[in-house]
Amino acid sequence: MTAGLAATAVTSAAGYGLTPASVRPSAGTGAAGDVLLGIAGLDVSYARRSGGRSGPGPGGDQRVLAGVGLTVRAGEIVGIIGETGSGKTTLARAAVGLVRPDAGQITCAGHDLTRLRPRRLREFRRSGRVQYMFQDPLRSQDPELTVRRIVAEPLAAAGMPDRRVRDERADAALALAGLDPKLLGDRMPAQISGGQRQRVSLARALVTRPALLITDEPVSALDASNRNLVLRLLDRLRTELGLAVVVISHDLSSLAGIADRVAVLYRGRLVEQGAVSQVLERPAHPYTALLTASAPRVRDSGEPAGPRPADLRPPRDREPWPEDQGCVFAPRCRFADATCRTEPALLPVPGAAPGAAPGSGSAETAVPRDVACHHAGEWRQTLAPGPAPDTAAAPGTGTGTGADTGTDTGTGTDTGAGPDTNTDDRPETS
Repeated sequence: MTAGLAATAVTSAAGYGLTPASVRPSAGTGAAGDVLLGIAGLDVSYARRSGGRSGPGPGGDQRVLAGVGLTVRAGEIVGIIGETGSGKTTLARAAVGLVRPDAGQITCAGHDLTRLRPRRLREFRRSGRVQYMFQDPLRSQDPELTVRRIVAEPLAAAGMPDRRVRDERADAALALAGLDPKLLGDRMPAQISGGQRQRVSLARALVTRPALLITDEPVSALDASNRNLVLRLLDRLRTELGLAVVVISHDLSSLAGIADRVAVLYRGRLVEQGAVSQVLERPAHPYTALLTASAPRVRDSGEPAGPRPADLRPPRDREPWPEDQGCVFAPRCRFADATCRTEPALLPVPGAAPGAAPGSGSAETAVPRDVACHHAGEWRQTLAPGPAPDTAAAPGTGTGTGADTGTDTGTGTDTGAGPDTNTDDRPETS
């Protein structure tokens, strides 16, 4: 970003409501704020395609989420991780009312979305208090609208009549996302780069000044400098405006830098959650350990090496584990035994103290550490040093996050555990 554009972004940030860095309030105060998103016991199923075998969902539908719970507070950034097919995009779409759940409760900005009638739900979505940044900007942006009109579209949907005011707000949001509105405002989406389109989507999500922002892979198409710009912007917005942010990402390093908490999904189940430093540095669930072991990293010379992916996979000669019986991760888990034929509940990690959300001194907020694993307190002790065991990787599971390079398209195509199909009858235009 050029010096001139940087100055424009600073000016626009001030107009958006941000204060200079020198007078920022202390971090961490928002983590103890009001609950903006509360999800409890969420079940979501999709109809199978013709010819598919019946499954565990109602009427033989494919169960995509099962009993998921999540809480996001004002001023907090919560990361959601998991491989393709884990249900991350479905969870985000359900949270903003784009997917109707089979069971459970979703409370968003004070509204119980599961009880709203279609007209009231549509009014809530158009209010701009909650915004969803779709992963695929090319498919979620109208190719016949200019960048400025795309960004201003949520304001028109919210009922702002003055087009001049809408354009001014759109230009301020573009500059906040690191784009030059004078240069790009009159261009079409096909005339800008993929990274610029992704930041246009971010500007569109911010233009209504929402209380809750849900982002699906917000930095996957950005280079390093622009990735850092967007991450710093999200961190600053949550700190100074109390914005609650949910970040779906395969980039564990990005989440480690800005998130307070992280939730891990596997095949529609929440298997672990807690403070980001605890979950990523010392996972309590074998699946989380597989994700972190498979993620690219640069280790410090004094940093002890954690388990390798090969250490966590089952031996080749193990009897095949029956599908849909007991623990959802058991077919891929080296430590599965007869106990795991019963599905584990999400419980506090044995012997683990709550983590702390990033903050200052006594203002830090305790973050519970939960895991759904019968062997959470003991599987790590069974890992013996030595050569890698003779293991077999299940198809499509060999590299965890390393092979998961952002194929969630924002239209619900997580295909590993069941199709995240787009059930909304409109194009995904926020």
